[in-house]
Amino acid sequence: MSQNGLRPCIVVTGASNGIGQAMAESIAAKGVVVVLVGRSDERLTAVAEEIAKRGSETLVLKLDLLADNAARQVKDFLDANGLVCDVLVNSAGQGLQGLAASRPLDTQLRLIDLNVRLLVELTLTLIPDMVARRDGGVINLGSLAGLTPGPQMAVYYASKSFVSSFSQALYEELRGTGVTVTCVIPGPVETGFLHGRGIKDLPLFKYMPTLSAEDVAEKAWRGFRRGRRLVVPGITSKLAALVMSLVPLRISLPVINRVQTRWADPCPCGSGKTFIRCCGMTSSARRRFAFGIPGLLEKKPKSPKAKRVS
Repeated sequence: MSQNGLRPCIVVTGASNGIGQAMAESIAAKGVVVVLVGRSDERLTAVAEEIAKRGSETLVLKLDLLADNAARQVKDFLDANGLVCDVLVNSAGQGLQGLAASRPLDTQLRLIDLNVRLLVELTLTLIPDMVARRDGGVINLGSLAGLTPGPQMAVYYASKSFVSSFSQALYEELRGTGVTVTCVIPGPVETGFLHGRGIKDLPLFKYMPTLSAEDVAEKAWRGFRRGRRLVVPGITSKLAALVMSLVPLRISLPVINRVQTRWADPCPCGSGKTFIRCCGMTSSARRRFAFGIPGLLEKKPKSPKAKRVS
């Protein structure tokens, strides 16, 4: 029981599936109050019922996380139920694959709203009470994608880079206050996030194994309890993070571009054809693409044919 009589709880966004669901279920046996926040009412209810079986009281808040006042609605919900946020788990997010210049602008702006704006708004709305109590914390779900620019997923990679930078800055700002901010940086995780966006089909996943959401959740909670600034689950993810820090961008960017491009994607030239039926058809373009050689989108001017002199 907190000093003002409010009961502490754990708030989990994006709790209807994936890592958010695994994070909520992994703490269910501890007997704490869990507040599940998400858009899918049926899925949230099913997750809540499963958590209740494990001994935790669970409340469901169906909410459009892209609403302008989403963070305020979460705070009002907690106040109305006599709760105070002890730990905030920001796991709501989405990805988007394809050339930034050819994807709908409004779709990319919604990704920024969900992956960045909502996370910042919720964090800065709920942290002041934690600081006043000198207890609590925030777990933000980042990604290995946040450690490098990501051609073919430019906005998503940039959003995860923000999450990592923001979380680590807050960690240092709040040092000594009793409040911990932990950023979890997993590699690819086997969730609907991959399959729903077609991201699972990218060549990248031929080379990098996926993690389970349950494993990521377990390591995230363990690292948070130990006061870690960053948690990188899995040996493969740790090795990938090390490689990213050592390889120059002039080398890594063409490789990332290659492994994240699907041949059936729209051609960057704007012809409306698929890449493989347009610029990707020529063997020279395929060689440039395979080895990351500049000039993939450049068309060489045709040399004029020499006239025969009779």
